[in-house]
Amino acid sequence: MRLSTRHLIGSIVLAVIGGGESWGQTPTVSIETEYLATVEVPLRETQSMDYVPDAGTVRGPKINGTIIPPSGDWLVLMPDGSMRLDFRATIQTDDGEIILVNYGGMINRSKEAIDRFNNGEVITSMDAYSVVAPQFTTGSKKYAWLNQIHAFGKMVSIQRLIKIKYDWFIVR
Repeated sequence: MRLSTRHLIGSIVLAVIGGGESWGQTPTVSIETEYLATVEVPLRETQSMDYVPDAGTVRGPKINGTIIPPSGDWLVLMPDGSMRLDFRATIQTDDGEIILVNYGGMINRSKEAIDRFNNGEVITSMDAYSVVAPQFTTGSKKYAWLNQIHAFGKMVSIQRLIKIKYDWFIVR
């Protein structure tokens, strides 16, 4: 019996996804998180989607400091209304060390949440999807462990012209 290419590909696909355990239905590893810090950055009105944070705090069990210049936060408005983030900041720890942090991420808010934000209301993680993936660079021996981790963050809240707040976590 001769099989057509279409029939052969269909058979292979059924054998791969239909035979035994299917891929993607059960994870083979787990992800654990460890709280790293809460970051608060004051917001101010700008003429564009760019913002240069010159203040802010980083507070956690192993790292505490202030966001200092040079730092920058850029938002790229996507055609579907979501926003891509490009954040780069300098953290000066309370004990005088310097840590660079940069992250990409995204914000997706409903029309209702955008309207509430524009009216000055507090928007929380329940109102908007906003996640980031911080990466750290430091020459500090005390904070060298930051060079070796992968982290993610989730927005806690944002209020127009007041502040944005994220919780950062180490991924294990």
